[in-house]
Amino acid sequence: MLLLKAMGLMLIATLCFSCMHATVAKLTQELHPFQVAFFRNVFGLLALMPLLIRSRFTALRTKKVGLHALRGVVNGCSMLLFFTSLSMIPLAEVTALSYAAPLFVTIGAVVVLGERIRARRIAALLIGILGMLVILRPGFAEIGLGQMLILGATVLWAISMIDIKILARTDSSLTISTYMLVFAIPISFGVSLPFWQMPNAPQFMLLLLLGVLGSIGQVLFTEAFRHTDTGVIMPLEFTKLIFAAILGFMIFGQVPDFYTWLGGSIIFASTCYIAFREHKLSKAGDLAEPAIK
Repeated sequence: MLLLKAMGLMLIATLCFSCMHATVAKLTQELHPFQVAFFRNVFGLLALMPLLIRSRFTALRTKKVGLHALRGVVNGCSMLLFFTSLSMIPLAEVTALSYAAPLFVTIGAVVVLGERIRARRIAALLIGILGMLVILRPGFAEIGLGQMLILGATVLWAISMIDIKILARTDSSLTISTYMLVFAIPISFGVSLPFWQMPNAPQFMLLLLLGVLGSIGQVLFTEAFRHTDTGVIMPLEFTKLIFAAILGFMIFGQVPDFYTWLGGSIIFASTCYIAFREHKLSKAGDLAEPAIK
């Protein structure tokens, strides 16, 4: 049941993030990406205030301020790069390029956290990576600034996810999400000052929506990590391609090519197998099987 709960939380989180990315792409047509990132963090923190007040701010108690600071800085820098890339290349392409994150996270979780990854999950993950390569194939002939920025953001995001896994052992999802925003706000504010312009009323509404979607997604995403291994739920991020394709078409008239759909199908199939395999092992109570078999 914990596995299924983690999967559900992860899927809802990816939907929130996809809607947030579409909102960012819309806003960055008129506002600088750094300013959009600042308001995302500010409104995101405001969206968490009711939960903080209800907890009487006990969520701010932690013995790992250093790790929270590291995560806030890394995540903040990743956000700046990511939002800038959303202003430069199509939504589906940004999503496709961000699929490198699970690979970095899985490797990091094994090396840093000592998590075990079984041969069948490795095979399924490799198939998922193959699907990613199918999606990216048309773009490998020329790598522009937007592609470089999203790849850099993806590496930083992977580091942030490993940090979350460590923090989730002792701190709540609300604590982790709140401190990320606390440390990211001054960073995004400082870099946005040279590009500042006052948003109008419609832009403020979208910025508010951006903060709400980001905070809800962040809390659900962090909570998903609490219930299972990193390598199990990270592949579910691949479903963002489906959400990105739908939103990209509805809002921007963007139509993913054949390779995007083919690669997305391969990735989705590998994700379903991973989820099925882990659920089967959990149900059978066979969590002590050899790491490689």
